[in-house]
Amino acid sequence: MYRRFRIFFQQESRGVNFENRNIEVTGIRISVIDDGTEVGRAYIYIMRNDLHDQPFGLMEDVYVDETYRGKGVGSELVKQVIELAKKANCYKLIATSRTSRPRVHELYQRLGFTQHGVEFRVDL
Repeated sequence: MYRRFRIFFQQESRGVNFENRNIEVTGIRISVIDDGTEVGRAYIYIMRNDLHDQPFGLMEDVYVDETYRGKGVGSELVKQVIELAKKANCYKLIATSRTSRPRVHELYQRLGFTQHGVEFRVDL
């Protein structure tokens, strides 16, 4: 990690009542700051389901400013997300990426992710 960068964490938890069940989701934003400017960010959402006793993590919205790409900022962000997932005792961490981002896919694979399935979505 470059010493000139600082990493900040911002956590928010929300509960939703759905069919008389309280659903709790925790979101953590990780920001990399250089000289007072955010140059990278990532989010991890910690969630639970009825299939596992342990929670799982979803990594989302990983972004590095173009002028900082290739300098280790993205790697450090993803490593921080992985550590947070481990500390939360997650049984898995999911990362999504558009098919048009092969460099991102290479980064994720270098950091231990494996391609697993296909993502589908509906925009609401």
